Amino acid sequence: MWWFQEGLCALPAVLVIWTAATFIFAYITAVILRHVDPLVPYISDTGTMAPERCVFGLMLNVSAFLGVATMYVRYKQVQALAGVDDARLKRINRLGLVLGCGSSFGMCVVANFQKTTLFSMHLVGAVLTFGVGALYIFVQTLLSYLMQPHVHSKTMFWTRLSVGAWTLASIISMFVSSVIMYSTLRGVEVNKKLHWTPGEPGFTPHIISTISEWSLALSFVSFFLTYIRDFKKINLRAEAQLQSEHLYDSHHHRPGPSETSPLLAGSI
Repeated sequence: MWWFQEGLCALPAVLVIWTAATFIFAYITAVILRHVDPLVPYISDTGTMAPERCVFGLMLNVSAFLGVATMYVRYKQVQALAGVDDARLKRINRLGLVLGCGSSFGMCVVANFQKTTLFSMHLVGAVLTFGVGALYIFVQTLLSYLMQPHVHSKTMFWTRLSVGAWTLASIISMFVSSVIMYSTLRGVEVNKKLHWTPGEPGFTPHIISTISEWSLALSFVSFFLTYIRDFKKINLRAEAQLQSEHLYDSHHHRPGPSETSPLLAGSI
């Protein structure tokens, strides 16, 4: 059996590969068509103009769907491992699921509202994706801390904490450099500026901001890599319950079996 056939570890692996491919494909296409500069453009700038805009939006929406699926499986795993008595762990776990879904929704907003057309909505999507996503990482890190050493090792906890610190540092760097850049270029529509010349006002903070954004995206991708080992221990099954032999005639309804199963039931 190959490693990606063990449990559901293929799910976070596909999420990481697909998301990375989304960014790389959009970047290569935008650079080849000279829509952006090769020197570290904003990720969103690589998906601003056609034809890469359409592909970027479509692929990012798929990444959002894969993200929700991955976070839901993680939620079910923690719920099962927490047991019936650990109410605190379950509350934190539910919070993590809400934050994760909010971050994925932000990805959909970014995918469908380009930076140069409706900047306010694009900014909302970015805050949801990165800001709420960072909170999700720290909540999962806290869960890893609370579940050690019986479920998670100390190594896994420190790995996720390191990724969380990396994420926080990237957010702070991007925020500070962006504020400096916009302050330097007052009166300029920075959100519509796709080409930068070395030495012009605002160039240095712009480069720091774009590098920080790519670093932030890489930290998110790296975090989901830590799920691969956990997901090897999860299997899902789907069961259908027949309520009637006749699909459209209620007069012939006959109750189904007394035992029911959820649509997606996990075994760990």
